[in-house]
Amino acid sequence: MGILGAGVAALAWAARDVPRSMGARPEERRVSSSPQWRDGRFHNRVAARTLTQPAGSMLGSFLRDRERRKPRLPIPLVAPGGETAQGLHITWYGHSSALVEIDGERILFDPVWSDRCSPSQLVGPRRLHEPPVEIYELPPLSAIVISHDHYDHLDLPSIRELARMSTAPFVVPLGVGAHFARWGVPPERVIELDWDESITVGGLTLTATEARHFSGRGLNRDETLWASWVVAGHGRKVFYTGDSGYFDGYAEIGAAHGPFDATLMQIGAYSEGWPDIHMTPEDAVRAHRAVRGGLLIPLHWGTFVLAFHDWSEPADRLWSEAKAEGVTLAVPRPGERVDVDAPPPVDGWWQAIA
Repeated sequence: MGILGAGVAALAWAARDVPRSMGARPEERRVSSSPQWRDGRFHNRVAARTLTQPAGSMLGSFLRDRERRKPRLPIPLVAPGGETAQGLHITWYGHSSALVEIDGERILFDPVWSDRCSPSQLVGPRRLHEPPVEIYELPPLSAIVISHDHYDHLDLPSIRELARMSTAPFVVPLGVGAHFARWGVPPERVIELDWDESITVGGLTLTATEARHFSGRGLNRDETLWASWVVAGHGRKVFYTGDSGYFDGYAEIGAAHGPFDATLMQIGAYSEGWPDIHMTPEDAVRAHRAVRGGLLIPLHWGTFVLAFHDWSEPADRLWSEAKAEGVTLAVPRPGERVDVDAPPPVDGWWQAIA
């Protein structure tokens, strides 16, 4: 066959999962009753701009200072230990993948264990660190929750493995279940929720709440919903932002569901070119205070290069803003399990490797 033929065959083999990874469109009858659905797509209550800068300016930003978007030394990982399930604990696995342990239940958010967040493992943003644990090493799960269907939050290989190894339900925003159906996940394993809808799992209540973002895994956009999430147990609560720009709805979430023992806040991949769909670190502190949060734990930074800012900038700015606003902060290493009632002091670990 020759080297060229072998290369073409290898590319074809590697690309075989791309159409499947892109998922499927939901049936309109399943989504059209949502207050967020009109004109064939979902809408934010407050309009969100996704690209405001000219393409030439964006390309120039992409080409400048590329080496500063990655750490110069390896990112330290923390291996799991012999932890108990008592109390309230949060483990960050990297990017937006996190485990919330509350009232003896375990909720896994946005699991992405693949090397790239892309429909193809040949191209797309590549991990800056290995997952701190193998996916099969995760403890027994009560539910797996997805915030929206972008590739850095909804990863086909991870979903396949979790569907195989776990009996936990997948709790997803409205319309996202169509992807799971195409991927062969039994429909009884998938629970779709609109904003302000809830489901009880074990002793916990999971509520989909508003976010300011968008969705899509291909050329079509906003055919599935995006959400933030409230996890409520017996007197303990956690808020997970997913991806979102800042908006006044955070105060409404805090009034309806707060206060929260901890918030998991998106802090990275912000840019002046998309000001309404990702929060800056300062926005994250504002959102944390608006929802009436206790401990703030940052997400959506450090693992993939998805914007033009320096690798360490989100954590640096967050630490500075948290100190200025008197917000209690924990910045865990990937794999580090945080006891919300006794969080470790912030030690600036990322600055030594930036």
